[in-house]
Amino acid sequence: MALSDTRFLTRRRALAAKLAAQRVDVMLVTHLTHVRYLSGFSGSNAALTVYKDLSALIATDGRYTTQIAEEVPDIEAINARACATTLLSKISGPRRVGFEADFVSVSEFKKLEEACGEDVTLVPISGVIEEIRITKDPLERERLRAVAELANSAFWELIDDGLIQAGRTEREIAADLEFKMRIKGAERPSFDTIVASGPNSAKPHHSATDRVIEVGDLVTIDFGAHDRGFNSDTTRTVVVGEASDFVKEIYDIVLRAQLAGCAAAVPGAQLVDVDKACRDVITDAGYGEYFVHSTGHGIGLDVHEAPWAAVTGSGELAENMTLTIEPGIYVPGKGGVRIEDTLLITSGVADNLTRLPKDLLII
Repeated sequence: MALSDTRFLTRRRALAAKLAAQRVDVMLVTHLTHVRYLSGFSGSNAALTVYKDLSALIATDGRYTTQIAEEVPDIEAINARACATTLLSKISGPRRVGFEADFVSVSEFKKLEEACGEDVTLVPISGVIEEIRITKDPLERERLRAVAELANSAFWELIDDGLIQAGRTEREIAADLEFKMRIKGAERPSFDTIVASGPNSAKPHHSATDRVIEVGDLVTIDFGAHDRGFNSDTTRTVVVGEASDFVKEIYDIVLRAQLAGCAAAVPGAQLVDVDKACRDVITDAGYGEYFVHSTGHGIGLDVHEAPWAAVTGSGELAENMTLTIEPGIYVPGKGGVRIEDTLLITSGVADNLTRLPKDLLII
């Protein structure tokens, strides 16, 4: 059996152990990210059943006959368009079958019910696969480092080529950065690239527009690359031409907050305390009302996944989790600053996958 197959089997074994604790005989996996995590299949239509004895079946349609044979050599594949109901129809009772309650609509659930034999009981399951995904295995860590390096290299090249300057539009800069990431090997951006300039920088999730950048503008760029299933996420804020006292003030505060959050992100730290480390710096400086989002999130097969560092966060960090640290200040009508790194939690100081300078850059 290939190394990759062993890794997926290990993940399915972890899932089976968790299901046994809930007296579930079979898990029906329909969320495509989770299908990929447990099997390696990356197509756009699939479902997977994992049995408590570690046997498994996977279904996809005829478009992926060759692909599934290559990506999932260790699981029997069934050719079907209606993947989930086909797999359910092959389960004979009495069985308790778990389904992903967070990813199944009411209408989809009715179809699942209709496909079940009379001795099959559907059991809603939440968060079980996410609990396994929260810590990253060696290959995941390797791929996260690689995709972060790809994206950050593209950003630095954007700076070196002088493509962030007065007279250019937000949309042009976003397109240039996404192009550079693709040329360097990204399959696509992890998300729509944010380029927020001038007063738009006070909008945390601003979409790049045709606004023309002016001298003195803050320009916040939030970007990431997607490659082989994994994502990166980085934010840097630069200033074009000259920095006002206001710009220097809020940038310094956000930088100090961000460094405090990075220092707090160690194994055993409560996630709410990591958020507090950032938030206290900004609040003590008088800008607490302008830090309007959480401090960070995990990243992997999804751009946003557990764990969550927030005022309402729960749980604690552990080795081999990922966490972004991204505090910000957003003052309506004036501008905003966000600085974001992605950390891999280690036994000592976290491994910062975002290898970009954080001092105020005036270009």
